[in-house]
Amino acid sequence: MARAQGARSQLAAAFETTYGTAPASGFFQMPFARSSLGADQPLLNSELLGYGRDPLAPVKDAVTVDGDIEIPIDAEAIGFWLKAAFDAPTTTGTTNKTHTYTSGSWSLPSMAIEVALPEIPRFAMYTGCVLDELRWTMERRGLLTATASLVAQGENVATTTAAGTPTAWNLQRFGHFNGSILRNGTSLGNIVSADVSYKNNLDRIETIRSDGKIDGADPSMAELTGRIDVRFADTVLMDQAISGGAASLEFSWSLSSTVNLKLTAHKVYLPIPKVEIQGPQGIQASFDWQAAFDSGAGKMCTVVLKNQIASY
Repeated sequence: MARAQGARSQLAAAFETTYGTAPASGFFQMPFARSSLGADQPLLNSELLGYGRDPLAPVKDAVTVDGDIEIPIDAEAIGFWLKAAFDAPTTTGTTNKTHTYTSGSWSLPSMAIEVALPEIPRFAMYTGCVLDELRWTMERRGLLTATASLVAQGENVATTTAAGTPTAWNLQRFGHFNGSILRNGTSLGNIVSADVSYKNNLDRIETIRSDGKIDGADPSMAELTGRIDVRFADTVLMDQAISGGAASLEFSWSLSSTVNLKLTAHKVYLPIPKVEIQGPQGIQASFDWQAAFDSGAGKMCTVVLKNQIASY
C-alpha cells in the first residue's frame, strides 16, 4: 500500500560553528511546505571511439548539492532564515525583543539541515548550507510563504537522525491580510501583487577535491529586486520612474505592536513600464524595481522582526 511519506517528513536545521560540520546539538524543527534540497551527481557519457557502436561505461561527475525550501512567513522561525540571509541581527529589548538585520555583511553563517523520512527510514544531513536567495510574493489572498534557495557542501544519508530532538518554534503565521506596502512612509494604494527577492549571489568555490565537494560558497554583490503590479489609477510611480528619482519601499506584516515583521528598501529605483490596454477591464502596469545602497542609511535594506525570541 502506498504511504503518504511527504506528510511524515521532517526538517531540522542548526547553524554550524565550523563550515561543513554538523553541530552535535542546537537543532530547530523548521516548518516547511516543500523541499527540493538534495545531492545531484550526473554521469558523463564516454566520448571514446574504436570500441564499436555500443558506448563504454559513463564516468561520475562532481557532486552538486542545492535546492529550494518553501517556508511560511511567521513570527519566530523566519528569524532563523533572515539570519542565514543577512548574518546575525542586533537584538534589543527585554521581554519583547526587536531583531534588526541589515544588508552588506561579507560573512554569512552556514547551516546543517536534516531532511528526514522517518518511516523509510532515511535521514539526509546537508552540511555547509548557505542561503543564496530569499523571495516571496505579496497578494490579496492565499497562504503567505517564502522560498529559500540554498547551496550546500555535502550530503550524508543515514538510517537514524543526527539532529536529536529539535526545538520547536511557537508557530504564528503572518497572512496576506496582515500585510501593507508603504512608499516614503505613505501607504501605497492600487497594488495587485508585489514580488520581493533578496540574493546573495553566492560564488561556489570549486576546488579540486577527492570527494567532489565544494570548498565553500562566498557571497558576492547582493541584490534586492522585485516587481510591483498596480492598477493604473494615478501617476505616483510613473512620475518617479520618469524622473529617475529614488524612494523607499516598506513591506510589512503585523499581528500586534510586539509581533511584526518589516523590510525597508531604503533607495528604490523604478523603470518606465509599458502601459497596455487589453480590454474593457482595469489597466495595470508592472514596475520591476531595483534597490541600491543608501548613503544616508548606510545600507541597502533593513529588516526588523519583533517577537519574544531571546536571540538568533
